[in-house]
Amino acid sequence: MSTEHDPSAAADGSVTGSAGPVDPVNGGPWRSDSPEELMRRDGSAAGNLVDRPDAEPRVQLQRRQELEHRLKQNPTDREAFLELGRIYRAEQRPADARRILQQATEIFADDAELIWEREEAALARSLQQLREVIDLTRRLDTPETQRELERSHSDWAARRIEVCRARLQRDASLVHLRIPLAEALYDAGRYDEALETVEPMLENDQHSPAAFLIRGRCSLERKQELEAMAALRAASLRRAVVAPLPTRIAALRFLCETAERLGLTLTLTQYRGFLAQAEQELAAKHPSHPSSENGL
Repeated sequence: MSTEHDPSAAADGSVTGSAGPVDPVNGGPWRSDSPEELMRRDGSAAGNLVDRPDAEPRVQLQRRQELEHRLKQNPTDREAFLELGRIYRAEQRPADARRILQQATEIFADDAELIWEREEAALARSLQQLREVIDLTRRLDTPETQRELERSHSDWAARRIEVCRARLQRDASLVHLRIPLAEALYDAGRYDEALETVEPMLENDQHSPAAFLIRGRCSLERKQELEAMAALRAASLRRAVVAPLPTRIAALRFLCETAERLGLTLTLTQYRGFLAQAEQELAAKHPSHPSSENGL
């Protein structure tokens, strides 16, 4: 994922180069989970009208108006707050969802579900703003839009850091959140904190490929290229823990880039061979996946 300070950032917020495009909105080819991993709805809402893809907009509009009226009459109706917040989210109005859920958490300060939904809305609003600015920058590339793009990138990273840390503080067992937290810290240019955050995940078989990839990228930013290559090899070439293909491909691309920069010709040839094999494997499984295109 690109940082907001990266001068090579393209107008769409991606970073191009021999390591391939890295998209801060959709996660990029190296990410194990997309940013929306943090914005999943609570399973208890599965039967809600908002979660039904076939819900008619007219019916949903009527329900929203009913809930807005109900809360005016009874401003302590917890269930109305929750449902209205989810409807606003479904209508692509995360700012309104955040506003109404903030009101709810001021009344029900210790309600875990309301807090979770408020965080979801805050993340959704930040991501929405980033996407809007990326779209604007594609159409109108000016110094002002570039500054706004940088600000939106910073806000998106800050919101993820805030939410991940809050959730980990409430429940230390949510260790998987260390990965998106470290990714957000990386995006914010806080490489030492990202390394410290991801360290415990290096021994976790499920998450260690992503953790080593983050470690490698942080080391590259710190100009510690040998340490970076060791981490990137661990992310892509371990036989004991096979990395997901997108993670493996991204790590191999960074390895190729670094080996070429250091003039490691024989090693570069090996890495390119592993990369071509992984890309062919991914293309066979998912022809439309962005990582299936060779970025070298």
